[in-house]
Amino acid sequence: MYSLQDLLNLMARLRDPQYGCPWDLKQNYASIVPHTLEEAYEVADAIELGDFDQLRGELGDLLFQVVYYSQLAREEGRFEFDAVVDGITRKLIRRHPHVFPTGDLYGPLDLPRLDDTQVKQRWEEIKAQERAEKATVPEQLSLLDDVPAALPALSRAAKLQKRAATVGFDWPAALPVVDKVREELDEVLEAMAGGDTLAIEDELGDLLFSVVNLARQLKVDPENALRGANRKFDRRFRFIEQALRDRGRPIEDCALDELDALWGEAKRQEKNLPSCG
Repeated sequence: MYSLQDLLNLMARLRDPQYGCPWDLKQNYASIVPHTLEEAYEVADAIELGDFDQLRGELGDLLFQVVYYSQLAREEGRFEFDAVVDGITRKLIRRHPHVFPTGDLYGPLDLPRLDDTQVKQRWEEIKAQERAEKATVPEQLSLLDDVPAALPALSRAAKLQKRAATVGFDWPAALPVVDKVREELDEVLEAMAGGDTLAIEDELGDLLFSVVNLARQLKVDPENALRGANRKFDRRFRFIEQALRDRGRPIEDCALDELDALWGEAKRQEKNLPSCG
């Protein structure tokens, strides 16, 4: 079987100025980013489908993204792939003192361990220390500094809220957040009545942010919840399309009430409920 070193050699060959691939030679860090994001989502899709043959392939595609960035950095004399491996290994050892209490990957295993609460507390302390070390202006250090701006908006909202919650800036329970969601929905309706597009967008953003807060209070990952809703919509809409094909009816010729009736039928079939005829 090929090894990781073989993959690194392959990457170097693809970027060879004389004999490499023309497409690969044109790429840079920024041009590869969309592919990296796509590959990460394809890993998630394979996991959701429980398709482990597909997962194996998608993990390879994602690993190749890391190899690609490392090759670009190597060409520019910035760092090598080995430095990436060394960096993540050191960081994980540092962040898991409950597993590596001596700071040595191959240190003794029979040492006192921390419980879950202590692990979480220590993790936050280590993260705070890392943020302080990275801060270019220490007096402007923020808890939110290392929440990536490029995250999907729902995921970033949840991370921002979770980070703020570590210092007590949080709702005490889920029910007050429900009231906040209703309040934000009323403000959307008010903005709609005013007809101001920018105000509507602003209020919708507040509504979505509140819904993310509710999801977090209920221990639900909002990104996963919406992905599930997307899959459900996809499945039910395909049911409508197939039902109409079976009837020989173009979907464009159907009234909304007919489409809605088929949507209801799709829901009943998923829940194994009898048809209304």
